[in-house]
Amino acid sequence: MKNKVRLFCFLVLLFITANSNAQKSDLGNWFAYLGNQKINDRWNWHNEVQYRNFNFAGDLEQLMVRTGLGYNLSENNNNVLLGYAYVHSEPYIAGTEEKTRTDEHRIFQQFITKQQFGRVSISHRYRFEQRFLQDNFKMRFRYSLALNIPINKKVMEKNAVYASLSNEVFINTKQNHYDRDRVYGGIGYCFSKYVKVEAGVMSQLLPATSRTQFQIMIFNNLPF
Repeated sequence: MKNKVRLFCFLVLLFITANSNAQKSDLGNWFAYLGNQKINDRWNWHNEVQYRNFNFAGDLEQLMVRTGLGYNLSENNNNVLLGYAYVHSEPYIAGTEEKTRTDEHRIFQQFITKQQFGRVSISHRYRFEQRFLQDNFKMRFRYSLALNIPINKKVMEKNAVYASLSNEVFINTKQNHYDRDRVYGGIGYCFSKYVKVEAGVMSQLLPATSRTQFQIMIFNNLPF
Protein backbone atom coordinates (compact mmCIF):
# COMPACT_ATOMS: atom_id res chain seq x y z
CA MET A 1 0.00 0.00 0.00
CA LYS A 2 2.77 2.45 0.99
CA ASN A 3 4.57 1.70 -2.27
CA LYS A 4 1.43 2.59 -4.25
CA VAL A 5 1.05 5.90 -2.42
CA ARG A 6 4.73 6.68 -3.04
CA LEU A 7 4.28 5.85 -6.73
CA PHE A 8 1.32 8.21 -7.02
CA CYS A 9 3.16 11.01 -5.21
CA PHE A 10 6.15 10.48 -7.48
CA LEU A 11 3.97 10.81 -10.58
CA VAL A 12 2.41 14.02 -9.27
CA LEU A 13 5.89 15.39 -8.50
CA LEU A 14 6.99 14.41 -12.00
CA PHE A 15 4.12 16.41 -13.52
CA ILE A 16 4.98 19.44 -11.37
CA THR A 17 8.71 19.26 -12.12
CA ALA A 18 8.17 18.87 -15.85
CA ASN A 19 5.81 21.83 -15.89
CA SER A 20 8.16 24.00 -13.84
CA ASN A 21 11.00 23.29 -16.27
CA ALA A 22 8.78 24.13 -19.21
CA GLN A 23 7.42 27.49 -18.12
CA LYS A 24 9.08 29.25 -21.04
CA SER A 25 7.13 27.09 -23.47
CA ASP A 26 3.40 27.07 -24.16
CA LEU A 27 2.61 24.84 -21.16
CA GLY A 28 0.23 25.85 -18.43
CA ASN A 29 -1.28 24.33 -15.31
CA TRP A 30 -4.81 24.10 -13.94
CA PHE A 31 -5.62 23.48 -10.27
CA ALA A 32 -9.19 22.30 -9.71
CA TYR A 33 -11.40 21.43 -6.75
CA LEU A 34 -14.62 19.61 -7.68
CA GLY A 35 -17.23 18.88 -5.03
CA ASN A 36 -20.48 17.00 -5.42
CA GLN A 37 -22.41 16.68 -2.17
CA LYS A 38 -25.36 14.30 -1.88
CA ILE A 39 -28.26 15.98 -0.07
CA ASN A 40 -30.59 12.95 -0.16
CA ASP A 41 -31.37 10.07 -2.53
CA ARG A 42 -32.46 12.49 -5.26
CA TRP A 43 -30.84 15.89 -4.74
CA ASN A 44 -27.17 16.94 -4.89
CA TRP A 45 -25.13 20.16 -4.72
CA HIS A 46 -22.27 20.71 -7.17
CA ASN A 47 -19.48 23.12 -6.17
CA GLU A 48 -16.27 23.79 -8.08
CA VAL A 49 -13.27 26.14 -8.17
CA GLN A 50 -10.64 26.17 -10.93
CA TYR A 51 -7.44 28.23 -10.82
CA ARG A 52 -5.83 28.21 -14.28
CA ASN A 53 -2.32 29.51 -15.00
CA PHE A 54 -0.17 30.20 -18.05
CA ASN A 55 2.72 28.63 -16.09
CA PHE A 56 2.72 26.29 -13.07
CA ALA A 57 1.35 28.93 -10.69
CA GLY A 58 1.25 32.70 -10.32
CA ASP A 59 0.55 33.80 -13.91
CA LEU A 60 -3.24 33.75 -13.83
CA GLU A 61 -5.07 32.76 -16.98
CA GLN A 62 -8.55 32.20 -15.57
CA LEU A 63 -10.39 31.84 -12.26
CA MET A 64 -13.68 29.96 -12.37
CA VAL A 65 -16.26 29.38 -9.64
CA ARG A 66 -19.13 27.08 -10.58
CA THR A 67 -22.10 25.74 -8.60
CA GLY A 68 -25.43 24.07 -9.24
CA LEU A 69 -28.32 22.04 -7.86
CA GLY A 70 -28.94 18.60 -9.34
CA TYR A 71 -31.67 15.96 -9.28
CA ASN A 72 -31.37 12.22 -10.03
CA LEU A 73 -34.06 10.94 -12.39
CA SER A 74 -33.21 7.38 -11.32
CA GLU A 75 -31.35 5.93 -8.33
CA ASN A 76 -27.81 7.42 -8.25
CA ASN A 77 -27.89 8.09 -12.00
CA ASN A 78 -29.30 10.24 -14.82
CA ASN A 79 -28.69 13.56 -13.09
CA VAL A 80 -30.14 16.85 -14.37
CA LEU A 81 -28.62 20.05 -13.00
CA LEU A 82 -29.19 23.80 -13.17
CA GLY A 83 -26.10 25.86 -12.43
CA TYR A 84 -24.26 29.17 -12.46
CA ALA A 85 -20.59 30.01 -13.10
CA TYR A 86 -18.49 33.13 -12.64
CA VAL A 87 -15.39 33.30 -14.87
CA HIS A 88 -12.60 35.90 -14.53
CA SER A 89 -10.06 35.79 -17.39
CA GLU A 90 -6.72 37.55 -17.90
CA PRO A 91 -5.58 36.78 -21.47
CA TYR A 92 -2.42 38.29 -22.96
CA ILE A 93 -2.75 40.89 -25.72
CA ALA A 94 -1.33 39.26 -28.86
CA GLY A 95 2.36 40.05 -29.37
CA THR A 96 2.76 41.78 -26.01
CA GLU A 97 3.35 40.96 -22.35
CA GLU A 98 0.31 42.98 -21.31
CA LYS A 99 -3.00 41.49 -20.25
CA THR A 100 -6.65 42.38 -20.55
CA ARG A 101 -9.24 41.45 -17.92
CA THR A 102 -12.73 40.17 -18.62
CA ASP A 103 -15.57 38.84 -16.46
CA GLU A 104 -18.21 36.39 -17.58
CA HIS A 105 -21.40 35.08 -15.98
CA ARG A 106 -22.85 31.77 -17.13
CA ILE A 107 -26.11 29.97 -16.61
CA PHE A 108 -25.99 26.32 -17.63
CA GLN A 109 -28.12 23.20 -17.75
CA GLN A 110 -26.62 19.72 -17.89
CA PHE A 111 -27.48 16.04 -17.95
CA ILE A 112 -25.09 13.30 -16.76
CA THR A 113 -25.65 9.60 -17.25
CA LYS A 114 -23.27 6.85 -16.08
CA GLN A 115 -22.56 3.31 -17.25
CA GLN A 116 -20.45 0.45 -15.92
CA PHE A 117 -18.75 -2.13 -18.16
CA GLY A 118 -16.69 -4.49 -16.04
CA ARG A 119 -13.99 -2.38 -14.37
CA VAL A 120 -14.60 0.61 -16.64
CA SER A 121 -16.80 3.46 -15.38
CA ILE A 122 -18.17 5.64 -18.19
CA SER A 123 -19.78 9.06 -17.82
CA HIS A 124 -21.59 11.08 -20.50
CA ARG A 125 -22.14 14.78 -19.77
CA TYR A 126 -24.29 17.05 -21.95
CA ARG A 127 -24.13 20.76 -21.07
CA PHE A 128 -25.83 23.85 -22.55
CA GLU A 129 -24.37 27.23 -21.55
CA GLN A 130 -25.75 30.78 -21.80
CA ARG A 131 -22.72 33.07 -21.55
CA PHE A 132 -23.07 36.71 -20.51
CA LEU A 133 -19.82 38.46 -21.44
CA GLN A 134 -19.02 42.15 -21.44
CA ASP A 135 -21.03 43.66 -24.34
CA ASN A 136 -21.74 40.19 -25.75
CA PHE A 137 -23.97 37.15 -25.31
CA LYS A 138 -23.15 33.64 -26.53
CA MET A 139 -24.56 30.13 -26.22
CA ARG A 140 -22.61 26.90 -26.41
CA PHE A 141 -23.17 23.13 -26.31
CA ARG A 142 -20.65 20.79 -24.68
CA TYR A 143 -20.39 16.99 -24.71
CA SER A 144 -17.93 15.11 -22.49
CA LEU A 145 -17.11 11.40 -22.53
CA ALA A 146 -15.05 10.29 -19.50
CA LEU A 147 -13.65 6.91 -18.43
CA ASN A 148 -12.19 5.80 -15.08
CA ILE A 149 -10.36 2.46 -14.98
CA PRO A 150 -9.05 1.09 -11.64
CA ILE A 151 -5.59 -0.45 -11.95
CA ASN A 152 -4.90 -2.24 -8.67
CA LYS A 153 -8.52 -2.85 -7.65
CA LYS A 154 -11.62 -4.17 -9.35
CA VAL A 155 -13.69 -1.09 -8.44
CA MET A 156 -13.11 2.57 -7.55
CA GLU A 157 -12.71 2.17 -3.79
CA LYS A 158 -10.30 3.16 -1.01
CA ASN A 159 -6.61 2.83 -2.00
CA ALA A 160 -7.46 2.32 -5.68
CA VAL A 161 -5.04 3.71 -8.26
CA TYR A 162 -6.86 4.44 -11.50
CA ALA A 163 -6.43 5.77 -15.03
CA SER A 164 -8.64 8.61 -16.23
CA LEU A 165 -9.39 9.44 -19.88
CA SER A 166 -11.79 12.01 -21.32
CA ASN A 167 -12.69 14.00 -24.40
CA GLU A 168 -14.92 17.08 -24.45
CA VAL A 169 -16.18 18.88 -27.55
CA PHE A 170 -17.48 22.49 -27.50
CA ILE A 171 -19.92 23.71 -30.17
CA ASN A 172 -21.12 27.32 -30.55
CA THR A 173 -24.70 28.03 -31.63
CA LYS A 174 -23.67 30.76 -34.09
CA GLN A 175 -21.20 30.85 -37.00
CA ASN A 176 -17.75 29.32 -36.48
CA HIS A 177 -19.58 26.52 -34.69
CA TYR A 178 -16.48 24.57 -33.64
CA ASP A 179 -15.13 26.15 -30.47
CA ARG A 180 -12.60 23.65 -29.06
CA ASP A 181 -11.85 20.05 -28.14
CA ARG A 182 -10.20 18.93 -24.89
CA VAL A 183 -8.44 15.56 -24.79
CA TYR A 184 -7.23 14.44 -21.35
CA GLY A 185 -5.33 11.56 -19.77
CA GLY A 186 -4.29 11.20 -16.13
CA ILE A 187 -3.74 8.97 -13.14
CA GLY A 188 -5.51 9.19 -9.79
CA TYR A 189 -5.63 7.80 -6.27
CA CYS A 190 -8.73 7.16 -4.12
CA PHE A 191 -8.23 8.11 -0.47
CA SER A 192 -11.76 6.79 0.13
CA LYS A 193 -14.90 6.14 -1.89
CA TYR A 194 -15.65 9.86 -1.53
CA VAL A 195 -12.28 11.61 -1.92
CA LYS A 196 -9.71 11.23 -4.70
CA VAL A 197 -6.87 13.22 -6.25
CA GLU A 198 -5.78 13.18 -9.87
CA ALA A 199 -2.95 14.55 -12.03
CA GLY A 200 -2.82 14.52 -15.81
CA VAL A 201 -2.22 16.27 -19.11
CA MET A 202 -4.87 17.92 -21.28
CA SER A 203 -4.46 19.02 -24.88
CA GLN A 204 -6.83 21.82 -25.83
CA LEU A 205 -7.41 21.92 -29.59
CA LEU A 206 -8.58 25.35 -30.76
CA PRO A 207 -9.57 26.30 -34.34
CA ALA A 208 -6.20 27.91 -35.14
CA THR A 209 -3.85 26.48 -32.51
CA SER A 210 -3.48 24.03 -29.63
CA ARG A 211 -2.29 24.29 -26.04
CA THR A 212 -1.12 21.74 -23.49
CA GLN A 213 -2.14 22.00 -19.83
CA PHE A 214 -1.11 20.04 -16.79
CA GLN A 215 -3.98 19.47 -14.38
CA ILE A 216 -4.07 18.69 -10.66
CA MET A 217 -7.56 17.96 -9.33
CA ILE A 218 -9.18 17.13 -6.01
CA PHE A 219 -12.60 15.42 -6.03
CA ASN A 220 -14.78 15.61 -2.91
CA ASN A 221 -18.02 13.60 -2.91
CA LEU A 222 -18.58 13.50 0.86
CA PRO A 223 -22.36 13.59 1.46
CA PHE A 224 -24.01 16.04 3.82
